Amino acid sequence: MVAKTILIADGGSTKTDWSIVSGNWEIDRIRTGGINPFFQTEEEISAEIRDNLIPRIRESDSVGAVYFYGAGCAFPEKNEIIRRSVTRYLPVPVEVGSDLLAAARALCGDSPGIACILGTGSNSCFYDGKIVVKNVRAGGYILGDEGSGAVLGKMFLSDVLKGLAPKDVTADFFEKFRISPNEVMESVYNRPFPNRFLSTISYFLADYTNDDYVFELITGNLRNFFTRNVCQYDYKNYPIRFVGSLAYSYATILREVAREFGIELEIIEETPMNGLIEFHSLNIEEP
Repeated sequence: MVAKTILIADGGSTKTDWSIVSGNWEIDRIRTGGINPFFQTEEEISAEIRDNLIPRIRESDSVGAVYFYGAGCAFPEKNEIIRRSVTRYLPVPVEVGSDLLAAARALCGDSPGIACILGTGSNSCFYDGKIVVKNVRAGGYILGDEGSGAVLGKMFLSDVLKGLAPKDVTADFFEKFRISPNEVMESVYNRPFPNRFLSTISYFLADYTNDDYVFELITGNLRNFFTRNVCQYDYKNYPIRFVGSLAYSYATILREVAREFGIELEIIEETPMNGLIEFHSLNIEEP
């Protein structure tokens, strides 16, 4: 049975966008806090949905199905956390997929290609036009996530704390964030969601790309993503497309780094939502 109105969610560690779609038209878009079952409990996710999503959905919207795509949604037990959290307040069919599947569907539609995510975290896959058939494990911001905002923030803060970052950039950082070195340590090691904190810092660097140190930090982080992820796919024979806030913010530098590997990037999107709306408008079936 076709669901006339669906709710598509693009869930990340920092924020989650929810789009209410009827046919191929977006009726409304709602933004809530980040939802990631890898870092949050079922109760925390349920509370986010209850407090910040449900009150903003109108009864007249009559949502008939939910498609939730998100970071951390690559394991059956994690997907069940999302499904239970959603159906607690929206008793409709729910399909839960990974952020990789969202990126692949949004960027490639029904064609094969290599889909890459650069946001708070990073990930990549080879998509055959229907399913993800190969994925180089992301590893998270401690063991991997090359090219991501969290890793860029981590690299910068490490240099700041060791006195290796330029003095003017360091001074501007402490002034803008109104934070001490001890508070940096506290935020990273003892407060919730250190990956969000680190990623926020990465966007501070966007104003300093003319500084040689900052430029090299950004390009080195992106270069590592290509070397350790993209190059493990058949990247010379398939299109490579990017989505994510960091990819979009540093699109010019990202294209420059890609050319070092003989890659021309045509598509860099800030979010997968528009592509997902198009995908589901052509493939709307109950989950």
